Amino acid sequence: MALTLGIDTGGTYTDAVLFDTDAGVIASAKALTTKHDLTIGVREAIDAVLGGRGGEVALVSISTTLATNAIVEGQGSPAALVLIGHPASDRERPDLKRALGSDPLIAVAGGHDALGDARAPFDAQALSTQAHSIKDRVSAFAISSMFAVRNPAHEIAARDLLHAETGLPVSCAHELSSQLDAPRRALTALLNARLISLIQGLIRAVEGLMADRAISAPVMVVKGDGSLVDAATALRSPVETILSGPAASVVGAQHLARLDDAFVSDIGGTTTDIALVKDGRPQLDPLGARVGGYRTMVRAVAVHTFGLGGDSEVRLNDRGRLTVGPRRAVPLSLLAKRYPQVIATLEAQAERGWPAEWDGAFVLRERALDTDPASLSRPQRRIWDALEEGPASLEWLYSDQSPTMSLARLLDRGLVIMARLTPSDAAHLLGFHHGWERRGAELGARLWLRWWKITGHDTPQTPEDLARLIVDTTVTASARALLESAMLEEYRSTLPTGTAGDALVNSAIAEKSGDLLRLKAELGRTIVAVGAPAATYYPEIARRLSTGVVVPEHAEVCNAVGAVAGGVAQRVDALITSPSEGLYRCHMPEGIADFRDLESAAGHAEAEIGGRARRSAEEIGAVDIQLKIERHDEVVRAADGSVTFIECRLSALASGRPALATG
Repeated sequence: MALTLGIDTGGTYTDAVLFDTDAGVIASAKALTTKHDLTIGVREAIDAVLGGRGGEVALVSISTTLATNAIVEGQGSPAALVLIGHPASDRERPDLKRALGSDPLIAVAGGHDALGDARAPFDAQALSTQAHSIKDRVSAFAISSMFAVRNPAHEIAARDLLHAETGLPVSCAHELSSQLDAPRRALTALLNARLISLIQGLIRAVEGLMADRAISAPVMVVKGDGSLVDAATALRSPVETILSGPAASVVGAQHLARLDDAFVSDIGGTTTDIALVKDGRPQLDPLGARVGGYRTMVRAVAVHTFGLGGDSEVRLNDRGRLTVGPRRAVPLSLLAKRYPQVIATLEAQAERGWPAEWDGAFVLRERALDTDPASLSRPQRRIWDALEEGPASLEWLYSDQSPTMSLARLLDRGLVIMARLTPSDAAHLLGFHHGWERRGAELGARLWLRWWKITGHDTPQTPEDLARLIVDTTVTASARALLESAMLEEYRSTLPTGTAGDALVNSAIAEKSGDLLRLKAELGRTIVAVGAPAATYYPEIARRLSTGVVVPEHAEVCNAVGAVAGGVAQRVDALITSPSEGLYRCHMPEGIADFRDLESAAGHAEAEIGGRARRSAEEIGAVDIQLKIERHDEVVRAADGSVTFIECRLSALASGRPALATG
């Protein structure tokens, strides 16, 4: 028997479970995530479960949706992207441009070809000059060099230079993926650099609280594939925690529900994450994690992430119809509980004779500033300073003539967040939840309804009617998300869209059938629904999809359970090519090596990647390590029986249990 502590930090809640390796969950708790100071929420959650038993904890494991949520919401710390030897066309790739935004890009000469030979000398001087000019505007650097997976020499040289001259964190693309596709590796490295300070804040908060409570156990973090890594590795490669929360959710859901074939749907505050469990194992995405419209090269659970949760912002779409998400907002009921003074502002707006679009909307700080304050523009600094003591109404900010673009930039960086009407408010208004301040939800609904009525659309009559519509819209959107996920898994195709397609899908999952056309949707697997709002929405969702639903015990802290139910797995890949007859070249993470025959090259590669995988697992803290090496030779056989070698791919997987503290 050993006690382990699982912690999950989501966009809204931080969960903790005290887990007995023999008896299972023996205590659980939830606390509000406090992004401006993660220590507050983490402290409240773990203190509620520890009960003075900190000295008995043998392992602490963390899962988090912070990285996923930051990408979905287009947030993250400013980072510079360094492209070495990339063609100019790569800079125009839509996903890379969107991810980079207004942050700096540095392009210098260098890079290699497909065989690992240098195409041009690395221009270290150009990188040094440009890096010095922008180092005060960014929190990290990301580096991508052409064909670095075939020879990482230029990425390594650039990394060492930037470390020495700026002291900032540096992400190398070749360390995050061994696959070809340089622009996608660049995107992955950029996202990694953006997330470093975010994950660092979480890990540092947990480590500090552990020290205060005399917990000397190892700290692990859940990766996107559900396996565990130590805190130091997670700090170097935080992008690998993309889908950490969803992966922990799948591991935890299967552990709690004991179903080998099911759809796991985790509805949180910011996102709904849906994954398929098949034959007792979560399915991995062969193309890499896809989050927020970006296709990364992160090895992860094949999870379908939707910007839909209990704290999704209620808004009108371009057809004037109510919709929820994808941006998260602080629920007004929660805001009023934290800051009771906002009730007076809401009441004053409700008593005013004319409605405004910004009624019922507030802005507050989300987290600490991650760059020099001088990096903010004057209007941005004015907004930031105005929020020092707490939330400010959007009406008040606009009266100060603070430009909209300045606020949008602070929102995009995740430094501030809006507080508006959400499904969580609707749940409080209808009595489904009772933890926050119902009066805030009621006033927000009245203001929202009053503004909506002047737009000329048919609207509900009362705040309660509006709340029921919000809940129904959330149910419909959640059912649609499950159908979309099933279509992608079954057919690799999306649901039909456009006016007719949307009408057909919505008809199939609507609460009531039409008179002339009656469609029915039927999901072919049971739903395991987890997350704090699961019991509110998923019985009705399952009914509309004609399937069963399991909301297991401890569903509200499922991610924290998954954080301590996983194992360690470290994978290292190698490739062997033949640049010329009689020459076999090993392409490995640390460089290249040439041999005169294939078996010598393969033997060297197997020894190198096997040793590297085992050492990585040991460094992370795994015990009972098992090593598995796979080899695949690609050859072409001619009609005359001759064989032409194309390439050889090798992978080493070292897996084991996380080591527990003793004594």
